[in-house]
Amino acid sequence: MTTGPSRSGALTLGDNTRIDSARLWDSLMAMAQIGPGIAGGNNRQTLTDEDAQGRALFQSWCEAAGLSMGVDEVGNMFMTRAGEDPDALPVYVGSHLDTQPTGGKYDGVLGVLAGLEVARRMNDLGIKTKHPVVITNWTNEEGARFAPAMLASGVFAGELSLDYAYARKDMEGKSFGDELARIGWRGTEKVGARKMHAYYELHIEQGPILEAEECDIGVVTHCQGLWWLEFTLTGKEAHTGSTPMKMRTNAGLAMARILEMVQEVAMDAQPDAVGGVGQMQFSPNSRNVLPGKVVFTVDIRSPDLEKLTKMRSQIEARGAEICAELGVGCTIEPVGHFDPVTFTPELVTAVRGAAQKLGYKYRDLVSGAGHDACWAAKVAPTTMVMCPCVGGLSHNEAEEISPDWAAAGTDVLFHAVLETAQVVE
Repeated sequence: MTTGPSRSGALTLGDNTRIDSARLWDSLMAMAQIGPGIAGGNNRQTLTDEDAQGRALFQSWCEAAGLSMGVDEVGNMFMTRAGEDPDALPVYVGSHLDTQPTGGKYDGVLGVLAGLEVARRMNDLGIKTKHPVVITNWTNEEGARFAPAMLASGVFAGELSLDYAYARKDMEGKSFGDELARIGWRGTEKVGARKMHAYYELHIEQGPILEAEECDIGVVTHCQGLWWLEFTLTGKEAHTGSTPMKMRTNAGLAMARILEMVQEVAMDAQPDAVGGVGQMQFSPNSRNVLPGKVVFTVDIRSPDLEKLTKMRSQIEARGAEICAELGVGCTIEPVGHFDPVTFTPELVTAVRGAAQKLGYKYRDLVSGAGHDACWAAKVAPTTMVMCPCVGGLSHNEAEEISPDWAAAGTDVLFHAVLETAQVVE
């Protein structure tokens, strides 16, 4: 059955109904104009002026589609398409609009604008649902400016406190709470007060598997657990040229040995484990001065909770030993964490069924990255849909997907959401 004109001239919903792929792509390209990067991607970090502009554009599109807006105390945006049953809990669809400093045009953004396209296509077809459908933009998913990642969805799920979120500071010492108020997106709705019937999130894979296997759709069954361990190493600032090697207290050397150790721990934990360091700061960061202070974050992940816990224990113990051998001070603070997540089987089945019905090639997938869905799963039935990205590249301005991939993921999302929201004839 395909979609076509009915006797009344309206469109009807069929098994092969697709979203408006051109409209979705145009929305992605329009959002990419806000906070452009320097190499074709985006720099729209959370709670910046660019973030505020992106939010305002998204709001204008949603309101034009007849959606009503709510904003909570951490700036999460909720755009509601009403359902027919006033007592039915909403089906939520979303992701995030914030990016890495050198981020791509699709990470997170696709999930938000795909949700909008679902609502727009429902309007095109005159579809009514028992449950309301709510499109969500979660604040500070990336954690690039304010650690930890998925901060606002973590508060929503009750895993992090509101005070904790407001107190997070960026590298310039600006607080999350102050910056949220400054850009005008600190809402009055109590965070976490909303209840969900279900939550769906569409995301690019951020890995190479789907493209390599020529799959259109990733049916996400699990998400890896994560620990972010922030190391602060304290040595002694000294001249690099005139300080004898045996008389150095070298925090930089300790950091290098810890990085090598993290690699060893992750390799010993194979398969299904990763570890590395993507951020570090040297102080005073001068060419000819040994660092007196080095701060860096170790990122370890695994879908196996026992393995993840063991990796953390090994890294903390061996890191402390390395520093002690070099006379370097060492403190370790966990700044981000969530346990491995198993997504709701019924919703996973809905995604798989939608992909089958539409004729897309799919495979089950474990997400290697963290997502707001990981926290949503604490409070509601949850799952994710993934589409390929070129070369598996993400968190990079060269991140790329095709219009066909975006459309396929959104088609599957559309049908899965309608199944869960229950179409009213």
